[in-house]
Amino acid sequence: MLRLVDLSFDIYDKQPTFGPDPKTAVIEHLKIKNLNYNITQLVMSTHISTHLDAPFHFFDDGLPVDQLDVRRGFGPAWVLNFSHKKPKEEITVADLKPFEDKIVKGSRLLIRTGWDKVFPEDRYFGEMPYLSVDACKWLASRGMLCVAVDFPSINGAEYTPAHHALLNKNAEVLIVEALRGLERLQGEQVIFMAFPLRIRGRDGSPCRAMAMDGDVQPLVKLFDTLEFSTKY
Repeated sequence: MLRLVDLSFDIYDKQPTFGPDPKTAVIEHLKIKNLNYNITQLVMSTHISTHLDAPFHFFDDGLPVDQLDVRRGFGPAWVLNFSHKKPKEEITVADLKPFEDKIVKGSRLLIRTGWDKVFPEDRYFGEMPYLSVDACKWLASRGMLCVAVDFPSINGAEYTPAHHALLNKNAEVLIVEALRGLERLQGEQVIFMAFPLRIRGRDGSPCRAMAMDGDVQPLVKLFDTLEFSTKY
C-alpha cells in the first residue's frame, strides 16, 4: 500500500521566521460580501516555512528558482534518522559515513532530527542541530541531487560556507529546509516531492513537500528515464 505524507508547515499571518528576513502577512483583501469572492494578499519571504534554496540564494550568477531542474527535488530519497542529536549539535562527516552506500551520485536525503517539534518557539531558529560545513562539502562531493532537513537552515551559524558548499556551480545540490513530521514515514526509502513556485529570477520558494511512503520499489526505476521540459 502507498500513502502520501505531507511534510510541510502551514503559512499564516505573522508566522515566525529568522530575524533579518521579511515578515509574513496573510491579508484578507476582498470577501464574498464585497465582490462575491474571497481573495487574499500574501507578503512573505521566499524562504518562509517549508521551502527550497536555489543557487541564486548565495551566488549572483547561480541558477534562479524558475530555472531549476525540478527532478532534483522529485524522486527516490533515503530517510536518515538523527533524532538523537541535541540542540546546537552538528551532524558530521563521521555521522554520515555509515550511510555512504546511500549517499551516492544522483541520490536524495531526508535528514530527520525531530527539531520541527520545537516550532514556533524562538529557539527553533537559533538552537537547531545542523550540518557541519565539512559535512556539506562531503555531501556535495558525492554528487547528490538533494538534501532536505527538518530544521530551518542547514547551518544557521556558518550559513555562508555551508550553503556555498552545496549550491556552488560544481555541485548545485538542491536544499530543502524546514520539513515537518518525518517520523511519520515508515519506509527507509520514499519518493520525495518538493516543487517550487516559478518565481522569475529569484533565490528560492516556499514549497509543498511530500513523500510517497510504502512499497515504492516498483516506482524507483521509473525515475531513471523521467524527462523534464520547461519549454512552451
